[in-house]
Amino acid sequence: MSLLIKACPEGREIVNVTPASAGWGHVGFRAVRLATGQREELCTDERELCLVVLSGTVDVTVGEQSYPGLGTRDSVFDPAPPAALYVPPGQKLIITARRDAELGLATAPSSGKHPVRLIESASMVRSVRGQGSNTRYVCDILPHTDPGADHLLVVEVVTPAGHSSSYPPHKHDSDAVPHEETLLEETYYHRINPPQGFAFQRVYTDDRSLDEAMAVENRDTVMVPRGYHPVVVPHGYDLYYLNVMAGPHRHWVFRNDPAHEWMLAAR
Repeated sequence: MSLLIKACPEGREIVNVTPASAGWGHVGFRAVRLATGQREELCTDERELCLVVLSGTVDVTVGEQSYPGLGTRDSVFDPAPPAALYVPPGQKLIITARRDAELGLATAPSSGKHPVRLIESASMVRSVRGQGSNTRYVCDILPHTDPGADHLLVVEVVTPAGHSSSYPPHKHDSDAVPHEETLLEETYYHRINPPQGFAFQRVYTDDRSLDEAMAVENRDTVMVPRGYHPVVVPHGYDLYYLNVMAGPHRHWVFRNDPAHEWMLAAR
């Protein structure tokens, strides 16, 4: 099975990755388009949900609670954090688009101990990682330092044209908590600006039992069940991706590929 999930070019459903379709145990990710006035209804069942308004504006109701006017961005490339909502298991949502919207729906197993809450944009930590042609811009939507989720971790990254990202290559596929490495499945939902562009992502393990290199186009999703997973974007095109991670422990500790770690010491 390929790790690259091609986007549906038209219609409401852009991509839908479930634990069953991915062959793993934790991460679910779905991306949808809603035209102005369209409505999406869903139930979280036994999973927690982080709803990310990638662009556009939506009204959301969860049970008896209302969250009107979520989302201010026209594009994921706008220099602003998204709107986001955390929803525990067993909740019914109704999402209505006030204007054309694109949504990321991240899910993971949950015990249901955390309440519904708006993840305030002002609370999202934005930072710059790397230097030179390895510089990228990060917004932590639901990081492991936020105690309000059971398993989900959600982050978005913008990588400028001609830059690398998730680099040096790193992995998080071994359960060696708390200090060495954690086991986290991951999805990358890619957006390209301008949209006719492309990027490259490689997923590989130390023994190369998994080694897949992919040309990624606008709205494609890459699954990372294990291994290192660097990204490179060519000249002329900016890259955005939304990362969803989840595993047995809600903690992000990674290990760099030792073959490439030299560049960190060479700064």
